[in-house]
Amino acid sequence: MKITIITLFPHMFEGYLTESIVGRARKRGQVEISIVDLRAFAKDSYGTVDDRPYGGGTGMVLRVDVLHACLQSILGEDMTEPSVNAKKYRQNARVRVILTSAKGKTYSQAVAEKYARKFNHLVIIAGHYEGVDERIMHFVDDEASIGKYIVTGGELPASIIADSVVRLLPGVLAKADATQHESYSLKEHKTVKGTTKVRRKEHPHYTRPEEYMGMKVPDVLTSGDHQKIRNWRDR
Repeated sequence: MKITIITLFPHMFEGYLTESIVGRARKRGQVEISIVDLRAFAKDSYGTVDDRPYGGGTGMVLRVDVLHACLQSILGEDMTEPSVNAKKYRQNARVRVILTSAKGKTYSQAVAEKYARKFNHLVIIAGHYEGVDERIMHFVDDEASIGKYIVTGGELPASIIADSVVRLLPGVLAKADATQHESYSLKEHKTVKGTTKVRRKEHPHYTRPEEYMGMKVPDVLTSGDHQKIRNWRDR
C-alpha cells in the first residue's frame, strides 16, 4: 500500500506517522507514506497556492491549477484529466484520490476497510483555508469529513484516514484477528431469521488488579468458562 498526502504543512506529520503501529509498518515496508509539499507547485516565486474567492467573502481558496499540477506529478496525466476515462484509469490502477473537507461524507470504518481492501495507492489532499476551488472535484474520487465539526486544516483528518487504513493491512497488527473484535468491525449477529453481520461497539475490558477500591472484575471473566465469556462479551 502507498499513501501520498498533499499538504501545506509537511512537518505536521513528522511525529504521528513515524511512531507506534504506523511507524513500525513503514519501517517493515508494509506501507509507503509520502508527504508532498503543495507549495512546491506554486506558479510564482512567492509560493502562492491560494487566492481570494470569486464573488467576494472571507478566507482564501486553494487554487485548482496548483492542486492539479501536484496531482499530475504524483499520478501522471492519464489519471488526472477531467474526464470519465481518467477515473477509469485510477480504478484500474487501484488508485483513490481523497479530499478532506468538512462538507464531505462522514468517514467510517466501512470506508477504511474498503480503502485497505480495494486500493494500492491513496492520494489524500489535506484541505485548508476557506476550502478548495470546486473544479478540483473533477480530479477527486471521494470527499471525506471526519465529523460534524471544524478543524484548522486537513492534516489531522489525513492522518486519521492513513492510520485507520494502515492498521487494517495484512500483517500490520501482531494478531491476524485483532481488527475483528473491536468497535465498528463487522460481527455476526444471530436473529430469528438467521445470521447477519452488523457493526457493534466493543465489549468492556478489565485487567489486573482483580479488585481495586472495592470494584471487582466481573466473575464471569475469571471463571475460565470460555463460552460464558463469549456470551457475556456478546451481550
